[in-house]
Amino acid sequence: MSEPQKFVDLRQPRRIWAIGSVHAQLDHLYAVHEVVASRFEPGDRLVYLGNMIGWGERILETIDALLAFRIWLLSWRGMEADDIVYLRGAQEEMWQKLLQLQFAPDPQQVLDWMTKHGAGTTLAAYGGTVEQGMAAARGGTMMLGRWTQGLRQAMQQRPGHENVFNALRRAAYCLDPARDPDRGEGGVLLVSAGVDVRRPLTHQGDAFWWGSANFAQMSAPYGGFSRVVRGYDPAGRGVSVTDFVATLDGGCGFGGHLVCGCLSPSGEILDLFQV
Repeated sequence: MSEPQKFVDLRQPRRIWAIGSVHAQLDHLYAVHEVVASRFEPGDRLVYLGNMIGWGERILETIDALLAFRIWLLSWRGMEADDIVYLRGAQEEMWQKLLQLQFAPDPQQVLDWMTKHGAGTTLAAYGGTVEQGMAAARGGTMMLGRWTQGLRQAMQQRPGHENVFNALRRAAYCLDPARDPDRGEGGVLLVSAGVDVRRPLTHQGDAFWWGSANFAQMSAPYGGFSRVVRGYDPAGRGVSVTDFVATLDGGCGFGGHLVCGCLSPSGEILDLFQV
């Protein structure tokens, strides 16, 4: 995995703090940050497992909170920029596609689908409306391009917001230094919604943020990793930990809890809490 623009090597962390889908539930995020801040130690890593935005209405404040916590952690001696990772979830993917809506073959249908799947609150946060988007789509590619450019400019006017979206990665991983050299297994892979076990990691595509039906039934290590951890279950089945996978989705944004797990470099669940 030599593509740092897609995959983040967590190197040899002491522990990994993995936060499930936030869905712009600011109070839950504040509460998780408070717990992590009280337990975080030098050598730890922090990974947000995608879907930081969407559904909830406090989009702007949520991203501001992510940035503020990042700045605080980076003030620690020895902390590096790659020690804090934002993964791309379905909501971030839709926002990026929405900013390129003029290239969609049927922009009205795409916009309608995305707003029905949680992107409407992100659109509203940056000053857009579905009605404006539909009108721009009817006006043609150039008009729609001007509309999406207005959304991009609104995002750029919020300090640090564009940086967060530009920093999104598809997955984060670490290889356990104590892994079995003969079996080639050990370490942990962190993703947003899952992986398709039939495909290698570099050929996953949309499975990272939309998930795969066979993920929860994984019965063997995937890609040489002892455990794969995700932050969102599209089927909404809640928190689950098996021998090879872990789902840290407590339904935040849908009346449930925000879940955070503390992991060892081998993928062992050291702690698990929800707020």
